[in-house]
Amino acid sequence: EGFARERNPVVGYWDPLKLGEAEFWDNTNDETIGWLRHAEIKHGRVAMAGFVGFIVQANGIKFPWAPFNAITSTSPPEQWDQLPDAAKWQIILGVGFLEWWSEIRVDGTPHYMKGGKPGYVPDFDATPDQLPHWVGLNLYDPLKWSKGASAEKKQKGLLTELNNGRLAMLGIMGFVSEAKVPGSVPLLKGLVAPYTGEVMAPFATDIDWSSWAYIPGA
Repeated sequence: EGFARERNPVVGYWDPLKLGEAEFWDNTNDETIGWLRHAEIKHGRVAMAGFVGFIVQANGIKFPWAPFNAITSTSPPEQWDQLPDAAKWQIILGVGFLEWWSEIRVDGTPHYMKGGKPGYVPDFDATPDQLPHWVGLNLYDPLKWSKGASAEKKQKGLLTELNNGRLAMLGIMGFVSEAKVPGSVPLLKGLVAPYTGEVMAPFATDIDWSSWAYIPGA
């Protein structure tokens, strides 16, 4: 409760669903809180990236190579629909790898439900022998800017990340809502292109499996 008040003195501790008292899947309350905090941080990070990405793509900024150069729509949901199925699966599997990497804790650090730090993602270079090849820059602090930061500065950064993540979750859902139901978000009326597809069905169209495997005689 003290952390919540520190994060947002105006709202303070607000838990109408009593999630802070819950025990999910026969886990303890501490383990449940660890899971909830990690989920909030993770979804906030995704929302921040999605919010910025939505604005960038809605303004026609994209990679100049295939298949992106063939996409003409300036509506991010329609841009996703225009991607080849193979490209969609690459994105989904890439995100799946990051999820797997954050869960297995190959560097020996404790899991966030077992006393570990919620939101922590092991560095790719922490145990290079566990990967088939060099991955590249780490997800967190790839340029090592905060390597020597004080505990106070890191704590302030965590508070900022949580607040920005919460705001971004509201922001990206506002974009999607206005696109799907024009006028549903008055402040965005006329600023977000309408979308007639299905935002919750990433493969709403039929999947062309012929592009995935070589079929003799096909």
